[in-house]
Amino acid sequence: MDSAEYERKIASRFAAFDQDGNGYIDREDFSGAAAALLAEFSITARCEKGQSLYIGAEAFWQGMAGIADVDGDQRVSRQEFVTGAVKRLRDNPGRFAEIARPFLHAVIAVADADGTGLTPDAVARALTVLGVDPALAAEAGRALDADGDGRIAEEDVLAAFASYYVTPEHP
Repeated sequence: MDSAEYERKIASRFAAFDQDGNGYIDREDFSGAAAALLAEFSITARCEKGQSLYIGAEAFWQGMAGIADVDGDQRVSRQEFVTGAVKRLRDNPGRFAEIARPFLHAVIAVADADGTGLTPDAVARALTVLGVDPALAAEAGRALDADGDGRIAEEDVLAAFASYYVTPEHP
């Protein structure tokens, strides 16, 4: 895949982060995603899981801004996102996973209703809330349960998330 095609693919990922559709990724997009996830899973913002999700969302925003907010205006434009992803993350998707880890760890805790592990259905619900087409979200949930035991490990979620956003092989 050539660089221009990769940049187009990464640009298409921008919309998933731009939760409010204003053309920028900013702190409100991350806190809005946290609020939507809490509502979906009937978790209150003031409980430990809710607070952890908001803290994770803020950490994710700070990491994203640190990588991509070139002009320091506390928002990431589509071009800044494409440039940040291409220049800083393409060769190191693990870096993106580490930036996302606090948020994803908290999402998993929120979506794990019974404390026994994340299920494919819970993954699909979370992804749908975050703007993924429901059919694709369900497919992703099934694919992440590679061993078919009905549970998905946190490391698998992190690896898939990073791979989807920063590696050229994923559609």
